[in-house]
Amino acid sequence: MGMPDGPDGPDGAERPEEQRLGPVIRRRGQVQAGTTDQRLLDTEGDSEWVHTDPWRVMRIQSEFVEGFGALAELPSAISVFGSARTPAGSAEYEAGIRIGGALVDAGFAVITGGGPGAMEAANRGAREAQGVSVGLGIELPFEQGLNPHVDIGVNFRYFFVRKTMFVKYAQGFVVLPGGLGTLDELFEALTLVQTRKVTRFPIVLFGTAYWGGLVEWLRDTVVAQGKASERDLLLFHVTDDVEEAVALVTKETRN
Repeated sequence: MGMPDGPDGPDGAERPEEQRLGPVIRRRGQVQAGTTDQRLLDTEGDSEWVHTDPWRVMRIQSEFVEGFGALAELPSAISVFGSARTPAGSAEYEAGIRIGGALVDAGFAVITGGGPGAMEAANRGAREAQGVSVGLGIELPFEQGLNPHVDIGVNFRYFFVRKTMFVKYAQGFVVLPGGLGTLDELFEALTLVQTRKVTRFPIVLFGTAYWGGLVEWLRDTVVAQGKASERDLLLFHVTDDVEEAVALVTKETRN
C-alpha cells in the first residue's frame, strides 16, 4: 500500500514546479510568466500582430459572420448597382428611384452598395415604397458613408466579402449606368452565372444608350474572336423601361 502524498510529493520526493493554464499543465522549464488573462489585458508590448495575416483571417471571418447575421432573415431581394457619381435629380437618378419602388411593389427588398448617386436613388425608392432598403458599404480612402435611405446597413473592409453578400442574398441584379466599380460587380455576376458557380438568375442592364457600346464590343469582338460563347450574350437583358426591367429581373423569382 503506497504512502499518501506529502507536501513535497509521494514518498517525500520534491514536487516539481507546476503551472495550470486552463486544461494545460506546464512544469519545470515550461512554466510561463504571468497568466493568460494577464497577457490578454496587458496593454504594453508590440502591436504589430494586428497587421499579420492570421489576424486578418479573423477579421475576414468576423465580416462574414456579421454580414450573414444581419441579412439572414432578409426577404427575397434584388441587388441594384450603379454609379456613386449620378447627380440627384438627373434622369438616371429618377430612374433609380422608380426601380427601387417598383421592386418593393413586386415583393422584393432592395440591396445596394449603400453609397450616394444611383445607389441612394434605389434605396430612396425602396424606402418611400415602405420596403426593406439595404446598404452594403465599403471602407474607402475617401469616406462616403451610408446614404440616409438605408434601413439595414453593413460596412465592410473587404470587397470580396461585400460582393459575396450581394450574390448570396439577391435573386437578381439590376445594373444602372456606372463606372469601374459597377463594371466589376456586373462582370463578377456574369462570370458566376456563366461558370454555374451560382444558380442562374437574371441580370438586367438599364440604359441602352449607356450599355450599347459594351454589348456591341462583347458581340463583335469578344464573341467574334471566340473568347466567349454566343449564348453568353443571353445571360443579361438590356432595357430602358422600368416596368420591363423589374419584370425581367423578377420573373424567375416570384414569391
